Amino acid sequence: MPALQPVRGTQDLLPAEQSRHRRVVETARSIAERYGYQEIATPIFEFTEVFSRPIGETTDIVVKEMYTFRDRSGDEITLRPEYTAGICRAIISNGLTQSLPLKFFASGPMFRHERPQKGRFRQFHQIDVELIGVPQPQADVEVIELGAEVLRELGVLDRTVLELNTLGDTASRRAYRDALIDYFSRHAASLSEDSRRRLEVNPLRILDSKDEGDRQISAGVPSFDQYLNDDSRRFFSQVRAGLDHLGIGYQLSPRLVRGLDYYCHTAFEFVTEHLGAQGTVLGGGRYDGLMSIMGGPDTPGVGWAAGIERLAMLIGDPPPAHRPIAVVPVGEKGEAAAPRIARNLRRAGFHVDLGYAGNVSRRMKRANKIHARIAVLIGEDELARAVATVRDLDGGSQSEVPLMQLAERLAPYR
Repeated sequence: MPALQPVRGTQDLLPAEQSRHRRVVETARSIAERYGYQEIATPIFEFTEVFSRPIGETTDIVVKEMYTFRDRSGDEITLRPEYTAGICRAIISNGLTQSLPLKFFASGPMFRHERPQKGRFRQFHQIDVELIGVPQPQADVEVIELGAEVLRELGVLDRTVLELNTLGDTASRRAYRDALIDYFSRHAASLSEDSRRRLEVNPLRILDSKDEGDRQISAGVPSFDQYLNDDSRRFFSQVRAGLDHLGIGYQLSPRLVRGLDYYCHTAFEFVTEHLGAQGTVLGGGRYDGLMSIMGGPDTPGVGWAAGIERLAMLIGDPPPAHRPIAVVPVGEKGEAAAPRIARNLRRAGFHVDLGYAGNVSRRMKRANKIHARIAVLIGEDELARAVATVRDLDGGSQSEVPLMQLAERLAPYR
């Protein structure tokens, strides 16, 4: 029988890759905590309506990409394609709208049936930040700043560019939507099949089309700026002023859109040229209409999500792992005593390797193989004198250390 393989679009995170993933998540979690964001976890699968209601029955995500099935009870279930809808559902389900503002951080796997390519998988992972209940532009500035700080801490901020746009308020979007329908209707015969469908339900998405013919047609669309009302202009001006005050550079990107009606005002992405076609590493925006669509009270929100796989590719090799201490028992009495010595060192914060079998020579070979920094040899003679032989595996020197002082003497290698 042929060996079993992973499902297309999935991957095994072996230790080196998992180390990079963990660094991304732990860095983001630490930065988010400094800004007062609390960690939340929502189910990996939800009732399909949690995603189909806000995302829309006719969007590419729902029509082409969601993993949807009926469980044994006949309920229609979907593996989550993104975090925001599930977090908003959790806020409504748990009555948290009485405790605004809410600041949440989350991380975990997402699922979309896309064509796998570099940096894009069918099971992928995201970090996510949501700020719920703050209508002022300061909230937009804060979540963008938080994202920039995560990228800075990971050492990749200078390899990205922040692209920024405004989607305006509901009135501005409605006026621009009408203008787009009028413009694209005159070119409908030349649009791609996907864009002709979007023209009926979501014309803003045509601006985001990757089809070259669509792009050429979109080059002549009227500018959104012509349709922004004073409130929308004022909001965007305050966002830009806040970023300028913090020294966060950006470039305006009029083609950066969010097609769904509940998005408004700020849209942003941190993009890079170092990952090929998959250039967006972190993106988000304001979604003041989402909570009401999901059955909750009208509540503003703004947030972002970032792909862990793409960030892990950007940060490159993980930092050197902790070099362990190898506990090497000698003889039967050493074998009996070694587990307790190893446990005490682990409780003191050391990374300890204790082999399961083999003579001293084989165990020392293992210590070298795992790049141990120190070997602690313990045998009948050492036990009789309540000491251990500590060997420096880099320099070759060794000395005897009282067992009661072992953790203290090994402190430089913790």
